[in-house]
Amino acid sequence: MKLISKTLIGLFISGSLISCSDYLDINESPNEPTADAVTPDLMLAGALTGPYEAQTRQRNYFGQANEFGNVMLGNWGPNVNSFTGGYLDEFRLNITTSFYMQIWDGIYPNLSTAEYIDNTDSEVYDYHRAIAKITKANYFQMLVDFYGDIPYSEALKLGDNYTPGYDDDKMIYRSLIEELDAALALINNADDFDNTVGSEDVVFGGDMNQWVKYANTLKLRLLVRQITLAKTDGETASYLTEQFANLDNNFVTNDVTINPGYTNSTGKLNPFYSTWGFDSQGTSTQTYTFTVAADFVAEFMKGQTPNNPNYTASGTGVSDPRLPLYFQPVDGEVQGVIMGETSNNAPDELSKLGEKIIEDPSQDGFLLLGATSYFLQAEAALEGYLPGNPKALFQNGIRASFRSLGIEGQADGYITASNNIDRIGWDGSANKLEAIMTQKWLATNGRTAYESWFDYVRTGFPVVPLAITAEKPERYNRLLYPQSEYITNAANVPTQSQADAFNTTIFWDVN
Repeated sequence: MKLISKTLIGLFISGSLISCSDYLDINESPNEPTADAVTPDLMLAGALTGPYEAQTRQRNYFGQANEFGNVMLGNWGPNVNSFTGGYLDEFRLNITTSFYMQIWDGIYPNLSTAEYIDNTDSEVYDYHRAIAKITKANYFQMLVDFYGDIPYSEALKLGDNYTPGYDDDKMIYRSLIEELDAALALINNADDFDNTVGSEDVVFGGDMNQWVKYANTLKLRLLVRQITLAKTDGETASYLTEQFANLDNNFVTNDVTINPGYTNSTGKLNPFYSTWGFDSQGTSTQTYTFTVAADFVAEFMKGQTPNNPNYTASGTGVSDPRLPLYFQPVDGEVQGVIMGETSNNAPDELSKLGEKIIEDPSQDGFLLLGATSYFLQAEAALEGYLPGNPKALFQNGIRASFRSLGIEGQADGYITASNNIDRIGWDGSANKLEAIMTQKWLATNGRTAYESWFDYVRTGFPVVPLAITAEKPERYNRLLYPQSEYITNAANVPTQSQADAFNTTIFWDVN
């Protein structure tokens, strides 16, 4: 029988917190697991958990996608009263091949388990294969959105190909749509002979109807990302028209979260909580002390004018009740640090991450927010690709954000107060796209901020000032390929200079 890569099994074991007695009850040597013994149901929890956890354990420079989005878009800053040198390269726009390399180096190896499940030759695991396809589509889109061309068709082959070639980013997007269609077909055509999915599904608990909604929403995200390109590219416009016509408008309405059984035991805490918050004894981590509110988001959400001299717009005049949930108030008010500022001019005490970002050791991890789903629908409706009222979808996105934070009852009051205000309200915004992107930025704060980074690169919104220490006139468009590729895949990785991060773009970026 075919032997499975020990590396693959290691990824599965380390990526799952489910009991070994539940998922590794096999009668053969654990040192030589076989394909018959390690079945997709035993591997699914690890396949889902591995990529998520790889994006939460690292931080600061080598870090992960959520941190990157929060720092680059004015949500998070360093506690300059306790540390020196925080986020220097981020604020200076000094990018290298080591810069946030964990995004690449963490995701790729942790997709191997999903790839194995997808390639199983058993005919009774169609549901598991579908989930694996959806998982891969989610993370491969993230990689394309950060890097552009990446290894795709030759990737994840384990020992068969250690030096995969690079695929065109636009064509990868097309392939991901096809993969999601294939996943939906597996779900819709499954029969009584297919094994059902149970507790090994640490996202939806085996509810395949929710996986259908998630797959549809990921398809929507792939298509919406290309809307700006379609305005100047006829072939893309035709493609989007065809794809939207076939899209099932059955999308997620609540947050898509992951939890394999996080609990307050050493090694089993939610890794975001244990990295950015506290250990199992309740002792705060250095990262918890280091990470504070940025002045830009703090003042913006207070309705006041941010203190960054690079920002020229006035305050909105609307106080956002989500702010004290994102950051801890100091004497009743959230205090932030100007991006690039030193301790000389910072408030004496800065606001740390708040109660809805650092909740408890067993908190869920976020894969996609319900608010993001509504804002994607709002943009598609605004551009005429989806039916529906874009204003209503936009406001439902705000409601979903408030609901996720446990303050749904305050949503309508905020919507009324902000409706006639430029940038944050529908009727008051001359540029409706800016309103959508600004509210999406406010909703993804602290949780999935990379989503708003991709929007910023694509649309220029939300308008976020450069740090006062910025050494370039504009932010970069992409990340550079990591040093690991130049070491292990030198024959295929494209040559890049620092200038390429600013001068070349992802295919959908025509801003």
